[in-house]
Amino acid sequence: MRLSRYFLPVLKENPSEAQIVSHRLMLRAGMIKQASAGIYSWLPLGFKVLRKLENIVHEEQARAGHIAIQMPIIQSADLWRESGRYDDYGQEMLRMKDRHERDMLFTPTAEELVTDIFRGHVSSYKDLPLTLYQIQWKFRDEIRPRFGVMRGREFYMKDGYNFDLTKEDALHAYNRHLVSYLRTYERMGLQAIPMRADSGPIGGDDTHEFLVLADTGESEVFYDSAVTDLTFGDRQIDYDDRAQCQAILEEFTSKYARTDETHDEALFNQVPEDRRRVARGIEVGQIFYFGTKYSEAMGATVQGPDGKPTPVHMGSHGIGVSRLIGAIIEASHDDKGIIWPEGVTPFHCGIVNLKQGDDEADAACEQLYKALTALGLDPLYDDRKERAGGKFATMDLIGLPWRITVGPRGLKNGVVELTSRRTGESEELSPEAAVTKIAEIYERIA
Repeated sequence: MRLSRYFLPVLKENPSEAQIVSHRLMLRAGMIKQASAGIYSWLPLGFKVLRKLENIVHEEQARAGHIAIQMPIIQSADLWRESGRYDDYGQEMLRMKDRHERDMLFTPTAEELVTDIFRGHVSSYKDLPLTLYQIQWKFRDEIRPRFGVMRGREFYMKDGYNFDLTKEDALHAYNRHLVSYLRTYERMGLQAIPMRADSGPIGGDDTHEFLVLADTGESEVFYDSAVTDLTFGDRQIDYDDRAQCQAILEEFTSKYARTDETHDEALFNQVPEDRRRVARGIEVGQIFYFGTKYSEAMGATVQGPDGKPTPVHMGSHGIGVSRLIGAIIEASHDDKGIIWPEGVTPFHCGIVNLKQGDDEADAACEQLYKALTALGLDPLYDDRKERAGGKFATMDLIGLPWRITVGPRGLKNGVVELTSRRTGESEELSPEAAVTKIAEIYERIA
């Protein structure tokens, strides 16, 4: 993409309504525009990152053996009355009537709807286990939406639902989701710590939230600092191996890590004093096991091995895809702007032409652009007739991990400048070597 043809409405000044870094930088970088309180239009740069995150979630869900579906955004209230949960959400649920005076609602979550799908099509234990998921817009009518996409009313979310014959099977699905989420977040450049949490209106006793540590987090968290030393890395996982998945759950949840709702001071005091930490965290996902809460209420049964109808055991699992963008920015920025991890950057690198209109500089930039594109990379070429300082400021603000700077002086020596956004370090390379290095960087994280 050439910046002269791109829609990137950056702002020079900090918006007065933005209270936290991610909201401020998303507005300044032209990623979003507020449509109404807690509701945003996603502009090209923001939409591009949103799709990157969505693709990672899809890939890791497929790796774990989960199956994508798409359910409607508008649901019938009758299903929620059937489960007994229609009033649990209170005023957060946006209710409406259609032209036939039927009670409808805008989806805040979809346990009832997916249970209705299951009970209509699955009748035998031989069809289990089954996990269905979707990535879809949701709506919760927050009384005080704030912090941009971190606490909006409309949000993009992955929600998945497992159906299993026994509690043991369902707890394996729980473990499988925990493992797949650890992989997902690390691919996004995040350390998301699983913490014992409260289930809220979803229900059930087994639940973990995944939290990214940040000063602007909405939750107070208590944890053993040893949990921050854990990484998933590039392990090869057999998601059907119950012992392997259970071992990973124990590795990542055995040390103390809890949100304020489930904090136990006595247990926390058993952690060595030098490792006790109290901080704030941003919730980016949650997994639940809630047994037969919905299947019994809604008649979701299968014929068991003994021929008798058996209510299935269920769990649900969510990732806040749009919220993740705010979390990544909160965790990865400086006073100049965003610093995207390579795994989620909207463009792989930026090309800055210091002297647009100079034949040699223009030709070198065009060649870099074509060479990177030919390797399947997606560069953003700043071909505007702007001052160099303005071009650098834009690149720093939007946070591309790598920048190739091209100017007549360097070209006389056969070099361009390759700069890391994260460290600020630069090196002079031939144009061909710069392309090779960028390609190698992204090949390692593919």
